Amino acid sequence: MIIVTDDGFAEDDRAERLVAGTYGEVSLADLEAGLPDDCPAALALNLANDADARAVAPFFDTLEAITISFPSFADGRGFSLATQLRRLGFAGRLIAQGHVIADQYAHARRCGFDAVAIDARLAARQPEGQWTSQVPRINVTYQNRLHQAAQIA
Repeated sequence: MIIVTDDGFAEDDRAERLVAGTYGEVSLADLEAGLPDDCPAALALNLANDADARAVAPFFDTLEAITISFPSFADGRGFSLATQLRRLGFAGRLIAQGHVIADQYAHARRCGFDAVAIDARLAARQPEGQWTSQVPRINVTYQNRLHQAAQIA
């Protein structure tokens, strides 16, 4: 996997951290069942895009990151889930993983995602420049433009 941030592409270090035992990935069911005493200090929740954000909220303090699955670029439920998690107070790292395309990057960031994890095939089809070209659009929204226009008038 390749991690996309506002700075561009970076290698995903999650697999190395898993092998080293310094990082763990869990499901919501794992959290609800209770974690073993010997789990790594850094935990990430792998979450389906149709999960209930309120069910995750009690575990925010346990989690370093939440990864939300995007099974299709046309399925926007992950964006709504990210917004809900942020509104409920999740302050950790939020990662969109799967079929997110470069044109969706600015929207993903506005919804609260810190990064997008994509596979090498998508990175080859949509190189780094296509992703970083979206960064200036992150804070450009219809509502911001209306607010700016009202202040000028």
